[in-house]
Amino acid sequence: MIVRQGRNADRGTLVVVGQGYVGLPLALRGVEAGYSVVGVDTDELRVKRLEACDSYIEGVDDARLMAAADSGRFRATNSYEQIDGFDVCVITVPTPLREGVPDLSFVECAGRAVAPRLTPGATVVLESTTYPGTTESLLRPLLEAGSGLKAGSDFHLGYSPERIDPGNPDWQLENTPKVISGIVPSSLRRIERFYGDIVERTVPVSSCRTAELTKLLENTYRHVNIAMVNEMALVARELGADIWEAIEAAATKPFGFMPFRPGPGVGGHCLPVDPSYLSWQVKRLLKQDLRFITLANEINDHMPAHVVRRVIRGLNQRGKPVRGSRVLQLGLAYKKNTGDIRESPALVLARSLVELGARLVAAEPHTDSYLIPPDITRVELTEAEIRAADVIVVATDHDAFDYALVEEAGAYVLDTRNRCRGERVEIL
Repeated sequence: MIVRQGRNADRGTLVVVGQGYVGLPLALRGVEAGYSVVGVDTDELRVKRLEACDSYIEGVDDARLMAAADSGRFRATNSYEQIDGFDVCVITVPTPLREGVPDLSFVECAGRAVAPRLTPGATVVLESTTYPGTTESLLRPLLEAGSGLKAGSDFHLGYSPERIDPGNPDWQLENTPKVISGIVPSSLRRIERFYGDIVERTVPVSSCRTAELTKLLENTYRHVNIAMVNEMALVARELGADIWEAIEAAATKPFGFMPFRPGPGVGGHCLPVDPSYLSWQVKRLLKQDLRFITLANEINDHMPAHVVRRVIRGLNQRGKPVRGSRVLQLGLAYKKNTGDIRESPALVLARSLVELGARLVAAEPHTDSYLIPPDITRVELTEAEIRAADVIVVATDHDAFDYALVEEAGAYVLDTRNRCRGERVEIL
C-alpha cells in the first residue's frame, strides 16, 4: 500500500527533469501552485542562466524567473543529488530520431538517475513524446530495478503528453486541457490531483498507452494536413490559382474544414519526429506501414528543395545565377515569434542555398546567437540589407519583421508565408 510522505512545503517537492520549452514552464507553474521545485538540466549554461534569472524560453520572461527565485521555492541544478525525497517527478527530456529510429536514451538516463531517489508514495510522470508502451515497458522496469520499489503499489507512475505551443499568446500550460494517465487507478487519481494544482482542466484516459497515442495522433493529424496543403501549393501556381486565398475562402465554411497553411516545410520537436515514432512502432510490432505518414514525410521533407528551385528560377528570370547572388533570408526558426530552430526547414533552406554558392545572410531576431550555425551569417533587417539583396526569402514570418519595408525596398521577394504583397513579390 502506498503511503504518502509529508513535506515542509505547502504542496510538497516537485522535480522537473529537463528545463526546455516543456520543463521550464511546468517548473515555474509548480512554484506558483505552491510546490518547492527543483529544475534539473544537464546543460550547465541553462542552469547558469536560470540562476541568473535570464530566460531563454519564449513565454517565460525574466520577471517570472525572478519571482520564482524570490519565493525561495525554485532552484536549478545539473545534479540529481539534489532531488532526494521528492513527492512528484516529471520527466520532460528530448526524444529525437536518430537515422529514423526513436532515441529514448535521454528517457533511460533520466529514469536511471531518478530511480535510486524514489521513496514510497512518490509519483513519477513521463511527458516526453514517445510511442505507446514506453512508460510501462521501458521506464517502469528502470524505476523498479533502481529503487527496489514496485510501481502501482509502492510508488505512482503515469504518462501525460505535453501540449506546449511556443509563441502562442492564447494557449499556455495552465489553460490547455491536460491529458493524463496512470498505470493503475490509484496512480491516475494521484496524477490527477497533481495536475489539478497546475492546470485548469485535466482529461483522464484509461491507460498510459492511450495517452501516449493521443500525442502522436494530435501531431500526425497536423503533419498530414500540412502535407496536403503543401502538395496543393506545389501545383496551385501552375494552375493559375492562389492557394492562400483558396484556404481563406474554404475556412469560411462553418463545418467540415479546418485551415492549415503551406510553408517551406515542418520543424520543431514535434511534427518532423512524432509521426515517425508511431510509424516505427507500428512497423516494428505489427509489420504494417502507415502510408499517410510516409507520404506526409515525403512531401514535407521535399518543401525546402522546392523553395530552393523557386529561388533559382526567380533569379534566372532576372538574369542572375544563384552562385554569387546575395540572399537575405528572413527567419531561421521553425515557426513565427519563437527562437526554436530544432529540425527547422528554414535551416535546411539556408544551408542548401549556401551549398549552391549563394552569399546568404539571415535575419533572426529570436534565436540566441550561440545556437545559430557558424556557417550562417546573421544580420539585422535594415533598409540597407534589403536593398543589397538580390532576393529576399521570407522563411519564418516573425511579427517583428517590417514587411512594408521589404515590399518597398526589395528587388525580388519570395515569400513562403504569405506576408508580403507587391509587383516584386512571389508567394509560395
